Formats: sequence, C-alpha cells, structure tokens
Amino acid sequence: MKPTPSSPGDASVNAPASPVRAFIGGVLMGLANLVPGISGGTMILAIGLYDRFIGAIADVTRLKLRRETLLFLLALGIGLASAVLLLSGVAVRLVSEHRWAMYALFIGMTLGGAPELLQRMKPVRISGILAFAAGLGVMVWFAFQSGKTQLGTDMPTLIGVGAAGASSMILPGISGSYVLLILGMYDTVIGALSISEVREAPMESLRIIGPVVLGAAIGIALLSNVLKAVLTRFSGPSHGALLGLLVGSVLGLYPFREAVHPELSHRPTRKAIEAVVLKDRSVAEIAAAASALSETELEQHVQTWRGKSKGEMKTASLELRRFDPTGRHIASALGLFVLGVFLTRLLGRKSA
Repeated sequence: MKPTPSSPGDASVNAPASPVRAFIGGVLMGLANLVPGISGGTMILAIGLYDRFIGAIADVTRLKLRRETLLFLLALGIGLASAVLLLSGVAVRLVSEHRWAMYALFIGMTLGGAPELLQRMKPVRISGILAFAAGLGVMVWFAFQSGKTQLGTDMPTLIGVGAAGASSMILPGISGSYVLLILGMYDTVIGALSISEVREAPMESLRIIGPVVLGAAIGIALLSNVLKAVLTRFSGPSHGALLGLLVGSVLGLYPFREAVHPELSHRPTRKAIEAVVLKDRSVAEIAAAASALSETELEQHVQTWRGKSKGEMKTASLELRRFDPTGRHIASALGLFVLGVFLTRLLGRKSA
C-alpha cells in the first residue's frame, strides 16, 4: 500500500526550525505580548513560524516528546522569558510615552507577514476567501469593542485570566495584553512580572504569577491541539483565516492613541505618586527611591492627584485619546513601518 502523501498543512506544522530563529521568534513574541494591542501569535505568524509553533505545543501536550520539538520550544521559551523579564519595564514606558512609535513598528512587522500567508493559501479558492473575510470580520468586531471590567485577584479568577490571556497570546491578531486590559488586569499581571516587583515583593508576585501561569498552560494546551488539527486538515481556509486575523489586527492600532495621563500609565511613576498621596510619605523619600523622577516632577504630579483614591488613579491611567501627529511624527512612523516590514520579511526568509 502506498503511503498517503502529506498535506502542505501537515508539512508546515511539523517542519523543523533552527534554534536561533526560534529564539528570535520567542523574543518578538514576548515583546509583542507586553504591548497592548499587539499579539505574540501575530509576530510568530508574521516571521513564518506559527504552524511549527502550534504543532510543537500540541505535540508536547499529547506527550509526543521529540528532540527537535523540545529544542524548538526551549529556544523559543528562553527568548520569550528574556523579553518578558528584561523588557517589561521598558515596554510599559515606551507604550506610555511613545505609543505611536511602537505601534508604527509593529504594524510594519505585522503586515510584513502577509505575503507569506498568501503564499500558503495557494491555490486560492472560495473557501479561503470566505475564511479570510471571517478572520477580518472578527478583528473588526474586536477593534471596536472597548468595554472594560475589573476583576479580583483570587486564585480561580487568576487561573481564568491566565487561560484567556494565553489563548489569545497564541491566536494571531488578538493581543494577550489587550485582553488583560479589557479584564482590568494588565497592570496587576504585567507588574507582577517585572524584575523590580519580583525583587521587592516576591511572595506577592508569586501569588499572582502562579495561578496565571497555570491558567495559561491549560488555555494553550486546549487551543494548540484544535489549531493543529485545523491547520493540518484545512490548510487553505485556515491560512486564509489567519491572514484575515493578521491584516485585521492593525485596526486596533491605528489611528494611534496616547495616554491622557502618561504619569499614571507608567506603573512605577503611578506607584510613587500613590505612595505620597495615599500613605503620606515625603516627596523627597519617594523621589530618592524612584530614580526616574525628580522631586519637582513628583511634587507636580502629587498636586494634580492629591485627594484621589487608588481606584480613581488606576482608572485614569487607562484613559486614551487620539494622537495628533506632527510632520516629524508622520515621517518617523513611516520609517518605522518600513523597518518593521523589512525585519519581518528578513526573518521570514531566514526561517523558511
């Protein structure tokens, strides 16, 4: 009996990838998930490693432990952890103060992956076109829904948050950080991951991180197996849907927006303000601990927020307004967009 030929989807799901490319993919995935509105799944999809990533995760959850699979996930995991642990503070500051620049770069990197997906859709059929429209439609809906809630930090809730955030993390176009923002948990979870928070309050960080990681493992295990089956059996339509998610993911990023109160959206600065406003600690004492703030700057912020509660300041930290760019901003954004496209195409070629 002749063996059944493998489908293109099956080949891409199980194709090997170099550890270096996996590490770079992990770094991009981790960095993307620190930025609200950017999906780690989108980044790894854009550089051509998404099918391999889903296949590897699904294999491990089913205890199919092959050497190349474990090496791929190890390299990717090291890259992801490095980005989260080393760049979380930088990412939050850049999003707070230069959101337009971060988004311009990531829009370029996202759309740079479209040609790769279009190639995997061939031959293009009506099913692929319909799947593309469906994926795009999901992202249109997602971009225009903006309701926010505030959840507690008990263990069942944190497990659920981890499952939702991680599932979206590997689903292209849907940002894990944005899901955390919608659930009102972005500051809580991302803050607990920062090195400074782990150093200053390790048990409190562990109380947050532990359940979230458990929920993340459950969410990833379930979703990865579903995605692997779909990518293998319905390669054209599934890649069409992924292309729709990829293209539609930029809808939540443009037009660019900026924080109404950047001093509050930057978590360490907000914590310094809270320490003075709520705990009556001196400006000089807090400014000495918060090296990024001078006494004069902190005093100005404190005068603005004196009398406000912690909840009011946190709500204010999430407020955004439309960004009004100057000519320099537009030129810089276009340059960052082109750079993003170039980087994705380069990495995609290397990982093919």
